[in-house]
Amino acid sequence: MKRITQFLLIFLLLTGSAQLFAQKYNVNRVDPPSWWVGMKNPHLQLLVFGPKISETTPVISYPGVILHDVIHVESPDYLFLDLIIQPDAQPGTLQINFMKGKKKETTYSYALNKRDSNPKLHQGFNGSDVVYLLMPDRFANGNPGNDNMPGMLEKANRKDPNGRHGGDIQGIEDHLNYLKNLGVTAIWSTPLLENNMPSYSYHGYAITDYYKVDPRYGTNADYKKLVEEAHSKGLKIIMDMVFNHCGTNYFWKDDLPTHDWYNQWPEFTRSNYHGGTVSDPHASEYDYKHMVAGWFDHTMADLNQDNPLVANYLIQNSIWWVEYAGLDGIRQDTYPYPYKDMMAEWMKRLLQEYPHINVVGEAWFDYPATVAYWLQNKTNKDGYQSHLTNVFDFPLCFAIDKAFNEKPGWNTGTAQLYNVLSQDFVYSDPQKLCIFGDNHDMSRIFSSLKENVKSWKMAMAFLMTTRGVPFIYYGDEILLTGSKSQGDGVMRNDFPGGWPGDPKDAFTAAGRTPEQNDAFDFLRKLLNWRKTDSTVQYGNLVHYIPENGVYVYFRAYHGKKVMVLLNNNNDKDVTVALNRFAHDMKGFHHATSVMTGKQFELQNTLTVPAKSPVILELEK
Repeated sequence: MKRITQFLLIFLLLTGSAQLFAQKYNVNRVDPPSWWVGMKNPHLQLLVFGPKISETTPVISYPGVILHDVIHVESPDYLFLDLIIQPDAQPGTLQINFMKGKKKETTYSYALNKRDSNPKLHQGFNGSDVVYLLMPDRFANGNPGNDNMPGMLEKANRKDPNGRHGGDIQGIEDHLNYLKNLGVTAIWSTPLLENNMPSYSYHGYAITDYYKVDPRYGTNADYKKLVEEAHSKGLKIIMDMVFNHCGTNYFWKDDLPTHDWYNQWPEFTRSNYHGGTVSDPHASEYDYKHMVAGWFDHTMADLNQDNPLVANYLIQNSIWWVEYAGLDGIRQDTYPYPYKDMMAEWMKRLLQEYPHINVVGEAWFDYPATVAYWLQNKTNKDGYQSHLTNVFDFPLCFAIDKAFNEKPGWNTGTAQLYNVLSQDFVYSDPQKLCIFGDNHDMSRIFSSLKENVKSWKMAMAFLMTTRGVPFIYYGDEILLTGSKSQGDGVMRNDFPGGWPGDPKDAFTAAGRTPEQNDAFDFLRKLLNWRKTDSTVQYGNLVHYIPENGVYVYFRAYHGKKVMVLLNNNNDKDVTVALNRFAHDMKGFHHATSVMTGKQFELQNTLTVPAKSPVILELEK
């Protein structure tokens, strides 16, 4: 009996060892997780991750797919496979066999899908759009069941301004009709991808999986469904992407493919945040390196886009999401921080696949000339061409804050707007600028305007009638407050009514105060008019130097004109003599007020009420 037991023990040990040996080589992950046949660029590079996987030889036998190269890197746990997907390749499941000699150690099944040929996908955005920026964690909680998910380090704590509050994809989907009714045409959500960090992860900019929606927001399928639902209501979706950095909890954190996968320093070195060094012809190498290679934060590892494997990983990821979800546009975070040549290559490859898509880059600069450096078709002195279709107009944003807070003067008040717009000659196309009064990194516009509703209306009227693509921040329409001095969590406050049990539901008129309803109705009327008026969407801009506190400008398009008068005086109606504008009013004898519907004949003068906008459709 003892000998039988010993035999069984030896047998179990031997078979167990054999099983362990048989399982020695496993593929734990392949990125991108799937791909498509029929892409304009036939090249696909797969990151394969698994214990000692580099000791195997991958073999592929699939009609129309060629394994062009196998790249070994410093870590033995990675292989990079360069595939060529020929035009005749058909959708199906590609088997990748990992061999050791003649023995097949493991097999990985890889999906090659058919591209969606729907012509309404990947529409891009332009001057006809108004984009609504929201932070999903703070907008609406449509599924409280996913507030805390297994394996996610940070738990929901709505009492903490900097904690997770539980907003999700379902919450966005539940309020698509609200956004459509408001009059916006596109939604930009801050990142929805996994941020599995111990704390302060709600903002989404410390991504720990570039291919996975954070389970506290939902699933990849939920995001795809959101895009489909939005499209069915005429709303576009813009995805927020981050190429400069990732969360330090990414799966490769303790096993980087190469030592230079991240920009490495002897000790933690923060970026100097001076993005202007990238375009500065006099910048020192020291300052430039600390700008592009310094880390954004302790929790955000700086990716080295000069490493071609890193660059390809990021480029393919963006294409994967556009194709998978049917995206219309992209907002790229911290645009000047990654290496600029890689960003130009990304734009070329993205536009090769999606010629109508738009990408807006965050280039946070005070001066138009520095912003202009990054805009597509700009001929820069150093020869750099970004291919970036759109860029945020931060100089105009800063001018808006000053314009409606300052008293009118020769160089104050709305003269701030005039001065910034007068520098549009530095841009290849000013209409491609994305304009805004606030965002998730700034004090809310109602707070920055000292909670003056009249100033807020002036700012909204200007944003919706000047050149560019207007963006608004969630809650602007109901006068939400929050300043930078109070902390990020406060200016990214919850939308009232987005959570079960909220005492007020500002998604409904009954849940808003009279002042909020006045603001909401004003903006809704303005936005829904703007959706129908090509003159303010695409028209040429002509403006006049502000006089007596009144700033006047025209938009002209295909024989139609809109005239805008902004009286920035706090307590004084101003009667404006119209003969000054005779050249731009020639042939027009009547006008209709956009906001009141009043029709009248154009006389010699026009009275503009104190601290008010007047928007007129001119008629012959």
